[in-house]
Amino acid sequence: MIRIAIDGPAGAGKSTMAKLLAKELNIDYIDTGAMYRAIALKLLRSGTDYEDAEALRAVLDSTDVDYYGGSVYLDGECVDGFIRTPEVSEVASASSAKLDVREKLVALQKAMGQKRSLVMDGRDIGTNVLTDAEYKFYLDASVGVRARRRALEMEAKGQTVDIAEVEADIASRDWRDMHREHNPLKQAEDAVYVDTSDLSIPEVIDVLKSYIH
Repeated sequence: MIRIAIDGPAGAGKSTMAKLLAKELNIDYIDTGAMYRAIALKLLRSGTDYEDAEALRAVLDSTDVDYYGGSVYLDGECVDGFIRTPEVSEVASASSAKLDVREKLVALQKAMGQKRSLVMDGRDIGTNVLTDAEYKFYLDASVGVRARRRALEMEAKGQTVDIAEVEADIASRDWRDMHREHNPLKQAEDAVYVDTSDLSIPEVIDVLKSYIH
């Protein structure tokens, strides 16, 4: 069994690389960020204040999140088309810092990692979720590069983009993710650091594969 953990900040290319790597190695891909976004979507839909601990726990207790076939499912509904908006991104980044949210999803993710070979990406996979993963990587890129990538994704979906706003949002999320109380974003001591700023997708994949035996 091979478990591959890929961590890094927003827009560093984690999901893209994880999906392609999983496909090339013919193993499962788990997008943990999409799972946190699903929780954020549930909070928005239900009008729940994630700062209200009791209300948050009540929502989590009645929420099911799964990831299979390349899609994230919230209470049995495929929500791929609803979780990539700036509003969901904002709530996902903030609510993911809540211990109750993390404990629920981390338990699900750890269980996945005990059953099959997979590639899992997120912000604390190597440091908290798959601590015994056979391979760990930390992908990074400059804030400017990550903002341009995110802007292109949004434009491709027909969304109006203010690049300065996107860059400010990414910088803000970086700070929150790196300074949250529970399992903050950081490079695992045994993870390979890869700066993707000036690398093409195939070049990054080649770098990752060069470490996998």
